[in-house]
Amino acid sequence: DEVKAVRYFTTDLEPYWKRNGMTAVELLKEAELDYPGLMKRCGKFDAELMRDMKQAGGDEYATLGALAYRQTIGMHDLVADSSGDPLLFSKEPSSSGNIDTVDVIYPSSPLFMLCNPGLLRAMLVPILDYCNGPIIKHDSCPHDLGIYPRATGCWNGDAEIEIMPVEETADMLIMLAAVSHIEGNAELANRYWPLLTRWVGYLKRKGWDLDLQLCTDDFTGHLARNVNLSMKSIIAMGAYAELAEMLGRKKEAAAWRETARGFAANLLKAADDGDHTMLALGHPGTWSQKYNLVWDKVLGLQLFPDKVRQREVAWYKKVMNPYGVPLDSRATFTKLDWSVWSASLSENRQDFETLIDPIYRLLNESPQRVPMGDLLETTIPK
Repeated sequence: DEVKAVRYFTTDLEPYWKRNGMTAVELLKEAELDYPGLMKRCGKFDAELMRDMKQAGGDEYATLGALAYRQTIGMHDLVADSSGDPLLFSKEPSSSGNIDTVDVIYPSSPLFMLCNPGLLRAMLVPILDYCNGPIIKHDSCPHDLGIYPRATGCWNGDAEIEIMPVEETADMLIMLAAVSHIEGNAELANRYWPLLTRWVGYLKRKGWDLDLQLCTDDFTGHLARNVNLSMKSIIAMGAYAELAEMLGRKKEAAAWRETARGFAANLLKAADDGDHTMLALGHPGTWSQKYNLVWDKVLGLQLFPDKVRQREVAWYKKVMNPYGVPLDSRATFTKLDWSVWSASLSENRQDFETLIDPIYRLLNESPQRVPMGDLLETTIPK
């Protein structure tokens, strides 16, 4: 019994199972009674999930999916707020120890969208409430809510930390649009609309031709004019337009959709490097995985032409190493999550499996005992 689970600003919150006064002894008794039925439900769920993943991407993809399910669900703490509603907090266990990190929620979000979108909502609400309060003075979204288990704010002395402003702001708008599509309404977005309007305005000012800043791949260092991050920013503008459309804000939706389309066209022209797009504007001969493009496809925004995804996939097949596609042209390491997203840009099963197979081989042949690491080497099984 952890007694209290998370400090949410000034309140110490109970684990979700304790929300109605249950004790640890009662929990164990109920768990024992539930066990036979729960195991049947788990077996049914496992069989359905594996079947669906095999149909979607093949046996090797299904194996990756089983590992990813474990990896994604782990390191979360489910608590109850003052009304008994769920809040879900993630922890970065192997890096900073941050709680509710936006660009950690972002790569985990597809699983929650598929299995339980209410849990994704439960991760977004604390960030939205924090940004909607009087503390945040800037127009972008912060990186996290503090150091686990204290979700008390992201601070450095007297100033809030603005680590990855375009990254986190775009992530939130994209995930809010996805949740709204799944739930069939934009009620959550509507509750925070003035905040979202500030965020999309920030992206319009800062998110096309970017200044020097970090993205979620912060281990690669600061990068100016990051094309992949610009794509994410533009897709987030389109996501905001979709939210406005769902809320009946027709003029606002049309204006932002037009803005996003114009930015996308200009970016593609500036980033063109023949048979692929550049890593950063003004740097011909470079390239990177454009994994953020997957949301243009998932959300049906149609901001970037199909040929952009087709060209990117063809390029990844050219530059692929024995154990996968490097993250970009600067090094041979890669990120597993982004590599799977990039494979999902494929328009046919053959291309998808071509990009997935090396990832499976790497995890299968690596001497690491971690079941699924995220930062991997593509030239040797490391």
